[in-house]
Amino acid sequence: MSASQTPPATPVPGDDEPTLLVKIFGKDRPGITAGLFDTLAAYAVDVVDIEQVVTRGRITLCALVTAPEGGGHAEGELRATVHSWAESMRMQAEIISGRGDNRPRGTGRSHVTVLGHPLTAESTAAIAARITGTGGNIDRIFRLAKYPVTAVEFAVSGAETERLRTALALEAHERGVDVAVVAAGLQRRAQRLIVMDVDSTLIQDEVIELFAAHAGCEAEVAEVTARAMRGELDFEESLHARVALLAGLDESVVDKVRAEVRLTPGARTLIRTLKRLGYQVGVVSGGFTQVTDDLQERLGLDFASANTLEVADGKLTGRVTGEIVDRAGKARLLRRFAAEAGVPLAQTVAIGDGANDLDMLNAAGLGVAFNAKPVVRQAAHTAVNVPFLDTVLYLLGVTREEVEAARTHE
Repeated sequence: MSASQTPPATPVPGDDEPTLLVKIFGKDRPGITAGLFDTLAAYAVDVVDIEQVVTRGRITLCALVTAPEGGGHAEGELRATVHSWAESMRMQAEIISGRGDNRPRGTGRSHVTVLGHPLTAESTAAIAARITGTGGNIDRIFRLAKYPVTAVEFAVSGAETERLRTALALEAHERGVDVAVVAAGLQRRAQRLIVMDVDSTLIQDEVIELFAAHAGCEAEVAEVTARAMRGELDFEESLHARVALLAGLDESVVDKVRAEVRLTPGARTLIRTLKRLGYQVGVVSGGFTQVTDDLQERLGLDFASANTLEVADGKLTGRVTGEIVDRAGKARLLRRFAAEAGVPLAQTVAIGDGANDLDMLNAAGLGVAFNAKPVVRQAAHTAVNVPFLDTVLYLLGVTREEVEAARTHE
C-alpha cells in the first residue's frame, strides 16, 4: 500500500450481527487488560468498544467484541477459554451474547459537574433523578477530585443543555451542592483565557475596606460597598463616594494594604495549574491598581486592570484617575484581553461575585458566579458556593491528578 493510500476502515457491526459483551471484574493488578485481549486474539475477534474502571483497587473491564467465526461451537470455546483465564487470574468473568453495537447516544450532550463538601448519596440520587426527569441519559460518571471537595462528572445525552441547567440549578439549591452544566464538545478545553474579579473572588478582602480601616471609616465604606454589590447603587457613584472618604491618607498606606491582602484558598493552585496548561489569566477590578499591579507581579498574571487612586504630595486625594472600571468596564476589558490574547470570546471564562461582574459573566463563553450574591447566582451560567477557588478547574474538566501533575512539574 502506498503512503497516499488510506487503509480500509474496520467495519462496524450492524444491528443484526452477533456480538459478545465480555466483562471481567476482581482485584486489579498489572497485565489484566493485556491478558484478556491476548486470550480473545486467538479467536480473531474485532474490538467494538472497551470500558475500564478501577475503584479502590477493584477493576471492572468490559470489552464488546464481534462474535468469533464458526458459530456456536467457536463461541463456546471462547467462553470456556475466557473463564479459564479469569480463574487463573483469580478474577470473575461474565459473557453476554447480543447483537450490534451500543445503542446510539441521544442528541443534546452535556457535562454535568457536581461539587459537594461532602457529596452525599441523597444529593447524588436527587441529581440523577432530575437528569432522568429532563429526558437525559447518564452515559458515564467519573470522579474529578476528592479534595478539597468531592467533584464528579456526569456525561449526559438526550437532554438540551439549557433545560438541563435550569432543572439542576433548582435541585442543587435544594440539596446544598454545586452543579455546573456545560455543552459537551471540544470548546470546553479550548477556553484559553480566564478573567476574574479581585475583591471577594481572587482575594478574600474588599480592598477599599482595607484602606478605609486605616482612615477610620471602615463601617461607612462597608455599607456602601454591600449596597453596590447587591445592585442597589450605581457603582461609579458609590466608588466616588467611598474614595472621597480616603482623602488625606498617607501614600505609605498602600504598602500596608498590600501586606494585608489575603488570597482566596485555592487561588495560587488555580492560577498555577491554568498557566501550566497553557491558559492566559487576567483580573479586572473595581478596586485599585495600587493592589492589582502587585498581584499581577506576584502571581504571574497576563492581564490586570483596575481603578487608580490619585496621589498628590504623598497623600491620597480622595479621587480616582483614568478610565473607571465598573460593570460595563469589566465586560469591555474582557473583550480587550481576549483580543490581545487572540482568543475568541466564546473561549473565555469569567469569574466574579458581585452585581458589577454580571456583564462580564454574561459576555464570556462561561460565566462562573463564585460565592456570589443571589442576583449573580441566578444570572450566571453556573455557580460555585464552596470557598475554594481552584474548584473552578473541575468545571473545565481538569482533574485533581492534572492539578497535582502541574505542581510536580514546576
